[in-house]
Amino acid sequence: MTLTDPVADFLTRIRNAINAGHGEVAMPSSKFKAELARILKEQGYIDDYAVEPARVGQTLRIKLRWTADRRSAISGLERVSKPGRRQYVPVDRIPKVQGGTGIAIVSTSRGLLSDHDARRLRVGGELVAKVW
Repeated sequence: MTLTDPVADFLTRIRNAINAGHGEVAMPSSKFKAELARILKEQGYIDDYAVEPARVGQTLRIKLRWTADRRSAISGLERVSKPGRRQYVPVDRIPKVQGGTGIAIVSTSRGLLSDHDARRLRVGGELVAKVW
């Protein structure tokens, strides 16, 4: 099975795990997915992540963050730039997600950055996803 959009797969697996009430989710790993997980951890949307060796390749294991009353820290995930329709934004057009309470993840020449970091470094790029 070949995936045409590994980022959409990453977001969908997290969304499905949240809807099912799971504490963690595992998926095939890549450098890009590990960077997405790093940003989600830095911004407080997940508790932790780890890249582990698997039978073939590596597995990315993400520990989801839940509140005391079992509500997820992530209330929404959206893929913005898709393989069939890429979306690039200059630094002054990086969107504020949910009025600034969420984050936009931007793939820049300096690597994968949250919208806050991209604005601070004054770099635009491909708008990968929005998380709130």
